[in-house]
Amino acid sequence: MIKKYLRKFHLWLGLITGLLVFIISITGCLYAFQKEIQDFTDEYRFVLKENKRILLPSEIQQIAHKELPGKNVHSIKYYQDNHSIEVTFYHRVPFYYYIMYINPYSGKVLHTQNMEKGFFPFILKGHMYLWLPQEVGRVVVLLVTLLFSMIVLSGFILWLPKNWHMLKKRIWFKWKENTKWKRKNWDIHGIIGFYSLSFSLIFIITGLVWVMPNFAIWYHKAIGGEKSLIYVEPVSRYIKPISKEPLDAIYHQYDSSRINFAQIELHPPESDSSSISVVINPSYDTYWKADYVYYNQFSLKEIRVNHIWGHYRDAHAADKLLRLNYDIHVGSALGITGKILACIMSLLIASLPISGSLIWYGKWRKKSRVVSYPHII
Repeated sequence: MIKKYLRKFHLWLGLITGLLVFIISITGCLYAFQKEIQDFTDEYRFVLKENKRILLPSEIQQIAHKELPGKNVHSIKYYQDNHSIEVTFYHRVPFYYYIMYINPYSGKVLHTQNMEKGFFPFILKGHMYLWLPQEVGRVVVLLVTLLFSMIVLSGFILWLPKNWHMLKKRIWFKWKENTKWKRKNWDIHGIIGFYSLSFSLIFIITGLVWVMPNFAIWYHKAIGGEKSLIYVEPVSRYIKPISKEPLDAIYHQYDSSRINFAQIELHPPESDSSSISVVINPSYDTYWKADYVYYNQFSLKEIRVNHIWGHYRDAHAADKLLRLNYDIHVGSALGITGKILACIMSLLIASLPISGSLIWYGKWRKKSRVVSYPHII
């Protein structure tokens, strides 16, 4: 009796959210390989190495402001390899988001990308907001994610076999020549649902961390976290500036000390009280091991913070798991193998609303025939 009502619960939730789950899964699958695809197709992301001095942040800022006057430089990213320098222009109100690619030796602007346009921004908006206005889309995606978690758990309960003999039939396909397509579709739905269960829960949890801040705080505390998850930029107290070009001084500090990093991102202060934040990442493909360091823009002394976005060495296990959230969500935590696995699982999850709808359609069609032709019974 319980399973009877659970089937209806699973069915109707699936029918209500099926299309949206399909969109979120497919767009997530496509976005997982965004970096690899862009590195292959966008030549301006790379330059030939030259035996010349790399331009300093102050010089890059002048070039960037000349190219996009009136826009604020949010960050300047240097790479250790043959990448071009990436300058990000970002502002909330009025909103704009650009990334400019500059040759680190000549200062030539190679490309300026409006991050509101293009294939991958379109895919990301679909994944995060379903192409709705951001305020509305975020709520809809949150509700779909919560409902999908109920679908996954109810589906697992319905999948559970009564005995060992039934278990063997539910973990792999055992079709015969006379097996009908309805039975094959039912097996596809159940077996794919079983094997994608753990990945579905991982995608759900890591997704909720983004769209539901209270869940992120609860989750962090539940796994032993003590630091704050709320990003707060430390304040720079005014003293007589010790450098006319503080970004250059900080860049020299990291460059001269020869710290092993794959990329370093410098954020100019946005006001007289802002700090200069620097992100030093030892990896090109993941983000969780990055150091987030903050400096007084006048004294250039480091300012310590008590949230998880500080030095990696100060992060505890729970903090590291939250830092890993994005890398887990897209699969990059396990390298290219993890991305491929995440993509495959996203495709399998996207297939579940289709096979589930076909199961419902088959039952609905059967009932319709019974009602229309009662004399046949």
